[in-house]
Amino acid sequence: MKTGLFWLLLACGVNAHAGGLPAETDREIQHLFTVLEHSDCRFQRNGTWYTPQEASAHLHRKYEYLRNKQRITDAESFITLGASSSSMSGKAYQVQCGDRPAVSSRSWFLQILAIDRQKRGGAGR
Repeated sequence: MKTGLFWLLLACGVNAHAGGLPAETDREIQHLFTVLEHSDCRFQRNGTWYTPQEASAHLHRKYEYLRNKQRITDAESFITLGASSSSMSGKAYQVQCGDRPAVSSRSWFLQILAIDRQKRGGAGR
């Protein structure tokens, strides 16, 4: 009986781990959310501007969906699949910070990721 329980628990642990992300990937993605939430930036989605907090909430839902479908392999894949364009319309998201011109959210997030990695000594990809 104990042997059967051991193998059952081991199988559950392996399945739970298989659906998870590497800790560094999760940390990088959470950093992207944190920077967005604390920015002075507006986020455009399908022609409407949103606050950083509204944008973060929307992107969190997309992140959870993609993570549960095991479509995220690294921070770049999250940016490309979830944080760059509308899944419904295909329109690219835009970010406008302060009085600077709007840029694609893809380039904005990739820049945030590059700065984070540089500060941490080139960690990640």
